[in-house]
Amino acid sequence: MSTIAFVFPGQGSQYVGMGKDLNEQSSTAQELFRQADAILNVPLSRLCFEGPEEELRQTKNTQPAIFLHSMALAMSYRGPRGAMAAGHSLGEYSALVYAGALTWEDGLRLVRLRGELMQQAGVDRPGTMAAIIGLDPKTVVDACERALEAGIVQAANFNSPGQIVISGSVPGVRRAMELAKERGAKLVKELPVSGAFHSPLMESAQEGLKEALENTPIRDASIPVYANVTAQPVRDAGGIRQLLLQQLTSPVRWEESVAAMASAGASTFVEIGPGKVLQGLVKRILPNVALQGIDKYSDLP
Repeated sequence: MSTIAFVFPGQGSQYVGMGKDLNEQSSTAQELFRQADAILNVPLSRLCFEGPEEELRQTKNTQPAIFLHSMALAMSYRGPRGAMAAGHSLGEYSALVYAGALTWEDGLRLVRLRGELMQQAGVDRPGTMAAIIGLDPKTVVDACERALEAGIVQAANFNSPGQIVISGSVPGVRRAMELAKERGAKLVKELPVSGAFHSPLMESAQEGLKEALENTPIRDASIPVYANVTAQPVRDAGGIRQLLLQQLTSPVRWEESVAAMASAGASTFVEIGPGKVLQGLVKRILPNVALQGIDKYSDLP
């Protein structure tokens, strides 16, 4: 029997209309959407179903919207359970709820706050991010280190072989982009983001999140969750709390996380949430594993 790993998407996977069919066809999902609107006191479900897109794209809305869609799918899912889980950035919260470390209500409050804090940090300390295609991690890290004289910059997402995102101040990122081109990158592209996520420019968001995490009950996870910060499995509540805090300013080690899950026996990866971003990344990391995506009601087993 194949060992299943559940993976949950992060920011950038959202789209207008997400969850609408679920809400219409699953009473479990319908109740979740209703409760989410009440808990946050914002019409989050309407934003998911109808947009407008520019509002859905705001970090403070995007994060709880993706989380909510993933949770509505996970709670309506009746297929074989995942033996391990991971999530990309924001998706780590979805993975932790799935693993029983957080209640979905607490997860929702945390991701809403995280989104607000990250959006505000992007206003207070503006920055940018850029995708670098076709270089190995060592070369990208070296380019970032050499660009530090221009401004803050570091690798933010090690997504898949040859796909790395860097993050930091505008001068730092643009200098690192030049250096990456000089080193033979196939493509270097600045991304339309509202802040320098997973970089030191998110330190103010970290301070705000610290208090919320300290006051949120976290339990030991029932299955291993592969943490973005370490690419290693974590189950104990104290470790989870610490890693969620570090995650805001640390790189997402996605490629290593997926490889570690495969080493631990995962042979099928199921993406639960909007879009297909993680399926694409997993396919590039592990060309031979079985992949499945659950985004719509009709995808549910």
